[in-house]
Amino acid sequence: MPGFELFGDAERKELNDVLENGVLMRYGFDGMRNGHWKAKELERELESRFDVKHAQLTSSGTTALNVALAVMGVGAGDEVIMPCFTFVASFESILAAGATPVLVEIDDTLTLDPAAVEAAITPKTKVIMPVHMCGSMAELDSLKAICEKHDLLLLEDACQAFGGSYKGKMLGSIGDAGTFSFDFVKTITCGEGGAMLTNNSDYALWADQYSDHGHDHMGSDRGAETHPFLGYNFRISELHAAVGLGQIRKMDDFISIQRRNHGIIKEALSEIPEVSFRRIPDPEGDSCGFLNFFMPTAELSNKVVDAFAKHGIDAYWNYYNNNWHYIRRWDHFKEMKSLFPLSDHIKKGMERLKNQSFPQSDDLISRNISCLIKLSWTEEEVKDRASRMAAAIKSIL
Repeated sequence: MPGFELFGDAERKELNDVLENGVLMRYGFDGMRNGHWKAKELERELESRFDVKHAQLTSSGTTALNVALAVMGVGAGDEVIMPCFTFVASFESILAAGATPVLVEIDDTLTLDPAAVEAAITPKTKVIMPVHMCGSMAELDSLKAICEKHDLLLLEDACQAFGGSYKGKMLGSIGDAGTFSFDFVKTITCGEGGAMLTNNSDYALWADQYSDHGHDHMGSDRGAETHPFLGYNFRISELHAAVGLGQIRKMDDFISIQRRNHGIIKEALSEIPEVSFRRIPDPEGDSCGFLNFFMPTAELSNKVVDAFAKHGIDAYWNYYNNNWHYIRRWDHFKEMKSLFPLSDHIKKGMERLKNQSFPQSDDLISRNISCLIKLSWTEEEVKDRASRMAAAIKSIL
């Protein structure tokens, strides 16, 4: 998945442009730039490739979520429904907004279970946040229908599914807003960076201002700009944007490589009757950044993990025992361990989490093995890897 595997002349050229003019900040210093505006260029590339009206770059995927929730008006007293399988940034961003994360079950897509979402809606619910985990998409038609029925907003966390699509539309462009991460281990990387996409012109204007201390960006004198509202420093730098600009122009090649490598491995594992694969709502839209499969029992999945290690196979996870991506090990979250006092409404809203169980998700995640798909593998290396993976699984059956 990581674009850093294929760094080259394109990234160096964009970085050198920035270093030669010496302007590392995305705003201001117009006369010094020699026409180089890397953040603006990358935003235009995102708008074109994802067929959206507006893209706002930020300093990370997490801050992209912070900005999206802010422009949606999410705050104290609101609830945001999210999956119990995601990266910790999803719930961190909700807490940072002053709202309450409401965690629900996933289904065999490894994303939000629409039935669980419907059951979790309360008068305080404002946003449904599907997370397109491990390269593939949530059941977006069902989730959009729920949003329309209950007058809710849909925020796509597409940080792990860059380049994927759903029924002809790019992931991240389908909800009221969508977010991406461009950190060091994403399909395209800026080193650190993120983006919010939207077709809502108000959201776009507010995002531009909110992510830069509330600056209105009117006129050519930054010191004379006004501040329509409170904001924060969630800016991306020109250096980070330059790396992303070199990377995004390789996007189609990256996705093509991922899909080739994914297909070779999946074909080899498909011959094993005990192996089943995650359900993908639109198989043609899978970005193929990961291959996810299930064994019939958690015990067998653990044996496969051990067998992969013995056969020299790397870059795979069973998230049931992972500290970052599944609710089971998020003790700091469940126990609300914070450096600063949390509001009473957040504490009250999260009380349910102490006794909440996720039996459907526990079953799926405990039986799941998630395999990273690398860009740097040659076709022969992938075929060899697929053969060793299949042999490792067969060795424990």
